[in-house]
Amino acid sequence: MSEKITETLSAPADTDALARLRARLTASAEADGLLDVAYTVVDSPVGGLLLAATERGLVRVAYAREDHDAVLEALAQKVSPRVLRAPRRLDGAARELDEYFAGTRTAFDLPLDHALSHGFRQLVQSRLPDIGYGTTLSYKQVAELVGSPAAVRAVGTACATNPLPVVVPCHRVVKSDGGIGQYVGGVAAKAALLELESAA
Repeated sequence: MSEKITETLSAPADTDALARLRARLTASAEADGLLDVAYTVVDSPVGGLLLAATERGLVRVAYAREDHDAVLEALAQKVSPRVLRAPRRLDGAARELDEYFAGTRTAFDLPLDHALSHGFRQLVQSRLPDIGYGTTLSYKQVAELVGSPAAVRAVGTACATNPLPVVVPCHRVVKSDGGIGQYVGGVAAKAALLELESAA
């Protein structure tokens, strides 16, 4: 009897069976109200993007260079420890990102959860979607837009800590001298997003 159990436990995992088990676990967690943060990882031209959502909306978009495991740990600490891979909740976000990268979407129409930003940072991030597709503003211009013309550095910090890059377009904020500036996804990713939008 114990040999049979050992044999079963040491057998290679059936990936289809694991996928079905994961789907049942996710459905059960959602039905019981035990899933506070759903996440998935999608491929994109700028690398794998982790998408995470609460019931209120998309709460996090993270580049691979941010370390997805560290991002999930931070979500567990700052939002809720009940985090589970549940791609279905993120189907809409994944579809809109696909459309954006295909050049057929110029604005996102997703519910957003701004739980990870507060105060001035949230104010700046809430105004970033006002920067039109294919256009840019300088950090100084954004500071003026939010009514704090002297807060150029704080605008830079708000962009650098944006928890929803791509969707909340901090990549459209550049330096006054024309340089593209820093970016959470890396300078190459920022340049790629700006090039994608200018090609439309």
